[in-house]
Amino acid sequence: MLRDVLTKTLYDERRALLAFAVSLVLLELMYLSFWPSIQGQPSIGDFLDQMPEAMRNLFAMAGADMSTPVGYVQIELFAFMGPIVFLLFTITAGAAAVAGEEERHTLDLLLTQPVSRRRVVADKLGAMVLGTIGLGVVAGAAFLAIGPLFDVTVPAGNLLAALVHLVLLGLVFGAVALAVGAATGRPGLAKGVAAVLAVVAYVVNGLAPMVSWLEPVQRFSPFYQYAAHDPLRNGLSGSGVVVALATVVVLGVVAAVTFERRDVSG
Repeated sequence: MLRDVLTKTLYDERRALLAFAVSLVLLELMYLSFWPSIQGQPSIGDFLDQMPEAMRNLFAMAGADMSTPVGYVQIELFAFMGPIVFLLFTITAGAAAVAGEEERHTLDLLLTQPVSRRRVVADKLGAMVLGTIGLGVVAGAAFLAIGPLFDVTVPAGNLLAALVHLVLLGLVFGAVALAVGAATGRPGLAKGVAAVLAVVAYVVNGLAPMVSWLEPVQRFSPFYQYAAHDPLRNGLSGSGVVVALATVVVLGVVAAVTFERRDVSG
């Protein structure tokens, strides 16, 4: 049953995947159940309007509007908590992919199998991609099942677009962790670098509209590719998808090349 690295990795991650899936469902259940008591409350909109622009951009996305189900879902699920859950999963999975095997002293056994190092990295990346897509599917199915119970509806196509961008956002930083882990064999460093880059990218994207010297670099932030197009209202951004996919592929190649050249005997 576990004849390849990809399948074995997914099997090893089954408990973590289940835990993250349950967490996503509970998170959606909690936030969506709040909607009936929030809708029509002018104080919520006033609160957002009175927030400093910097805080609104960082925690509620530009153009945030709590008066509609779409705006509420955008702020509560897709602006902050959704990215946190997906990044926690992908960064952990990326750091554990190669560096985690070294730390657990299981890499030598893995490399005795008739499989190249590049194939190991490719399968590890593939497992992370499938796991993250699986979480996206769970999140979408849970939303479609729970949302109508509390009168929260979003066009299915736009919900799918937002989830696609959320999955890609997670994969970008998961690929960073994979590349750093493959190059160094240090899972802690891999997690740290990916987490710091995620925070920096988030802050740059949030503050760029108000800080002129950040504007030129805003488009390099994965959070810009994730949120600038507002997929929950406007659907998929082709350029955002292409940039995110290209970033994941490039980082995967970097991981494969650096892992292949690195001496792991020590």
